[in-house]
Amino acid sequence: MQSIAIVDYGMGNVRSVQKAIEHVAPNDQVFLTDDKTLINEADRIVFPGQGAMGACMQALNKHNLAATIKQAAHEKPFLGICLGLQLLFDHSQENGGTQGLSILDGEVVHFPESKLKIPHMGWNTVKHTIDHPLWQGIEDNARFYSVHSYYVQTADSSVIAGLTNYGIDFTCAVAQENMFAVQFHPEKSQHDGLQLLANFVNWKA
Repeated sequence: MQSIAIVDYGMGNVRSVQKAIEHVAPNDQVFLTDDKTLINEADRIVFPGQGAMGACMQALNKHNLAATIKQAAHEKPFLGICLGLQLLFDHSQENGGTQGLSILDGEVVHFPESKLKIPHMGWNTVKHTIDHPLWQGIEDNARFYSVHSYYVQTADSSVIAGLTNYGIDFTCAVAQENMFAVQFHPEKSQHDGLQLLANFVNWKA
């Protein structure tokens, strides 16, 4: 049995993430926590986030978790979800400018003005840009559920693992060594979302 810590810092639909992971990993220990020791001791880390990036960074700092997240992202299988992707980057335009965790190089920017509704909300296709274990059993251009007004512009194209088109092609998944992060919500994306979570649970990173 392995332990899977879902970082609970007060920002994100963590209960639905927990239930989805428990569904694909019924024999593992899956728990919500903001305890640095438990996060450090866990075998795998899930880092969700929802809402505004400025409030998320404030919550992370309030819980003194920034350094713990950065360490975990470099040391063990790590999955970021939604703002858990955006927070990995250097900076966001949101809330008048917000510093991220600077684990990956890049900027989080607002969707350009267009006839499309913002936020980008609902089901959209995800194109695989690399062959990765977390895409196993998921067809290229499978549909996932998203809710966001900002997207990441990576400074290093080698980390891009998936693209979605919403007026423009934007990065919706990144991968680097033991770390994988997605803009969409696998816990809300039915079969393919559960498949991605199952792949993460079994990933030999």
